[in-house]
Amino acid sequence: MTRVLVIDDEDLLREAIREMLEDAGYEVAEEADGAAGVRAFREAPADVVITDIIMPNKDGIRTIWELKQLRPELRIIAMSGGVPGGPRSDLPLATAYGAARTLQKPFTRAELLGAVAAVIG
Repeated sequence: MTRVLVIDDEDLLREAIREMLEDAGYEVAEEADGAAGVRAFREAPADVVITDIIMPNKDGIRTIWELKQLRPELRIIAMSGGVPGGPRSDLPLATAYGAARTLQKPFTRAELLGAVAAVIG
């Protein structure tokens, strides 16, 4: 079974993502910020990580960088609620740091599951 780690500081969104992924047959772990996410990954590595960009304690860009140092081949999906091309749009930077896919919030269940399926191959 594919294990997915979801890292997002928004509790309701993180729980909704977990439920969508579990309903699709994935094993899911979740953490509320990048620092906790990196710790959790070290303890129980995931096959795919889905991380928000703007979070307390450790933002998503730093989280992506650290996870890629631990496992360069790790498949990461970055998500953000910033406006595309706007001052809060960090998704291109996330891709530059190693995210395989990006999701602009809000996204649909189909977009989420499609992104996960795409990075798994």
